[in-house]
Amino acid sequence: MEKAARTALVAELIALITKGNAHATFEEAVADLTPEIWNQHVPEVPYTIWHLAEHVRIAQWDILEFSLDARHQSPEWPAGYWPAKDATADEQTWQHTLDQISADRQRFIDLLQNPATDLLAPLPHGTGQNILREALLIGDHNAYHTSEIILLRRLLKAWK
Repeated sequence: MEKAARTALVAELIALITKGNAHATFEEAVADLTPEIWNQHVPEVPYTIWHLAEHVRIAQWDILEFSLDARHQSPEWPAGYWPAKDATADEQTWQHTLDQISADRQRFIDLLQNPATDLLAPLPHGTGQNILREALLIGDHNAYHTSEIILLRRLLKAWK
């Protein structure tokens, strides 16, 4: 891939992962929440806002580690990707979740920006996955759950 095309593609992937474009960002979706809100259950919904944020953290971490390390072992699906249904988060746990999402996202962006990263080469330890696909997966997965967080906030009357 020529350098200009790669640079443009990486810029678009970073925008997909970090910006809302046509919707709110993850940071906007989780801003200004209290433990009462992020731990509150909504009837007929099997998870809280914190459960969703923690799921985003775990899944994004797994995608990153899979992309970087052939020895990485993914959590068991689906239980390993979600906190326990009755788990709650205090302020320290909430902040850890948000900080780890941000740090892992930056590590993935660093991988994208590394000129040695071949975005299209199949990962040798995968089943056809490549870094481009993993970037799209992070963007798609995080956007999906960001919208769920906003929906829960609306149901809890805690959204703009």
